[in-house]
Amino acid sequence: MTDTAWLSRTELLIGKENLEKLHRAHVLVVGMGGVGSFAAEFICRAGVGEMTIVDGDVVDPSNRNRQLPALATTHGQSKADLMGERLMQINPELNLHVVKEFIMPGMVENLLNTPFDFVVDAIDSITPKFTLIKAAYAKNLKLVSSMGAGGKLDPTKLHVTDISKTYNCPFAQQIRKKLRQAGIKNGIKVVFSPEEPDKNSIMRTDGSNFKKSAYGTISYLPATFGATLSSVVIRYLIEL
Repeated sequence: MTDTAWLSRTELLIGKENLEKLHRAHVLVVGMGGVGSFAAEFICRAGVGEMTIVDGDVVDPSNRNRQLPALATTHGQSKADLMGERLMQINPELNLHVVKEFIMPGMVENLLNTPFDFVVDAIDSITPKFTLIKAAYAKNLKLVSSMGAGGKLDPTKLHVTDISKTYNCPFAQQIRKKLRQAGIKNGIKVVFSPEEPDKNSIMRTDGSNFKKSAYGTISYLPATFGATLSSVVIRYLIEL
């Protein structure tokens, strides 16, 4: 690192040695939506030196209530490009790799050939999420996965735990089922909320990109999930 002045407050908290650990780390964040965009920003602002971000989507007006790259002026633009520009403005020395693709099952194996220090799963559709988790598990990569943030309002109920201990989360239930079918019962760290989702807020979608339905969302809840995911990553990398 040549310019560390912007990280002076971080160094006060965690020390120079831990700051160097973050600088040497390579973190993958998949999904630049309401959860992943905040996770990526917080990981960048902590001083991680190399990041890969993945998202094939563009900004939709409905994203503006919760996603960092979504503004009235960015409709139709690539979320990955927008977040890439934002991260580089935070840390011009960041070694950043931007993948403007949806996580399709066929690309996961190739993506995970890179020896990432940590993988953040912020995918909001079942099949790609399951495929990424399963592949990371098989490669023994450190991973933390976000469960459902939709249909919920209370950020104080979030937990970091093993996926086998999740409850009251329909999204986690579906992922658990697919993992069990693949012979994986535990060993996946997740962020989840046991708050009962508001079933009246659910809507059907066109089924594109493996997503058939979605819950209503509030501005701060996905961001809180993203902050919690980033805390798992940073505390692991500095061994706290």
